[in-house]
Amino acid sequence: MPPPLVMLACAGLAWGLAQVEAYRLGLPGAGAVGTALVLAGIMLNLLPKLAFARAGTTVNPLQPDRTTRLVRSGLHRWSRNPMYLGHAVILLGIALALRNALAFTALPVYVLYVSRFQILPEERALLARFGGEYADYCRHVRRWI
Repeated sequence: MPPPLVMLACAGLAWGLAQVEAYRLGLPGAGAVGTALVLAGIMLNLLPKLAFARAGTTVNPLQPDRTTRLVRSGLHRWSRNPMYLGHAVILLGIALALRNALAFTALPVYVLYVSRFQILPEERALLARFGGEYADYCRHVRRWI
């Protein structure tokens, strides 16, 4: 399943869980901070896409074997997966804006699912494609942050 759809499914999960009144949080300003996090997450998701376009390589996470260049600049200097990090930040912002403790459970669901079913297969494909260059990149840049 494409990671953006996984994120949307987790956002739906967060919203559904937030309907349980017993876990409501009184967090003044949570809506504004949550909105800021959603916007930051969108930027974390869009800026790497521009870097991929400039590098002339695919952004399609379902076809990592079609990658033609390893992007190590921009946000990729600090995170091997800034787009997925952006999704996680969006989910954090949504959970915060929902002001419900249960809504935060959507974040680890997303991270665990994407790590297992998207990132690990991508890493195997990129290692096969770029060998030592990718292994060196992995040694110097963390998977998430």
